[in-house]
Amino acid sequence: MNIPWQQIAPETLDNLIREFVLREGTDYGTHEISLDTKVEQVKKQLQAGEAVIVYSELHETVDIQLRHA
Repeated sequence: MNIPWQQIAPETLDNLIREFVLREGTDYGTHEISLDTKVEQVKKQLQAGEAVIVYSELHETVDIQLRHA
């Protein structure tokens, strides 16, 4: 089930995004990107509809996923 990001309290949303970014692992590119920058990037993806917050009733988990085109 998709959860609209607008319905999540701002502090909770930030914590959810931070947990998601940290779970995704480390960048090994040529430029290091700060955690705050990554959080802002994910937040913009949610706002633009490029990513969605998904709740699994079966597993009782919340995840952020890229929206399929």
